Amino acid sequence: MKKSTRIILFILLLLMIVVPLYMLKDAEFGGADDAAEDQIGDSNPEYEPWFEPLFEPKSGEIESLLFSAQAAIGAIIIGYYLGYNKGKKNA
Repeated sequence: MKKSTRIILFILLLLMIVVPLYMLKDAEFGGADDAAEDQIGDSNPEYEPWFEPLFEPKSGEIESLLFSAQAAIGAIIIGYYLGYNKGKKNA
């Protein structure tokens, strides 16, 4: 990949990150779980969940940490699998 292509892609990446944050200064970025819970509550106020979570993190930071750790573990497993298959094919 040429150096100019990398620079252009990096600038596009920065624009994709900065422009939405600049345009939506006062926006609240909620998760899909919260949106689904609100939608269910609006459509059926008498709805009762079938079960409760086994573990409830004490803060949002801990929840984010656990989510990031789960994503990292999944990426490691997928990367290992892809690397193993590539090495096996080359051998």
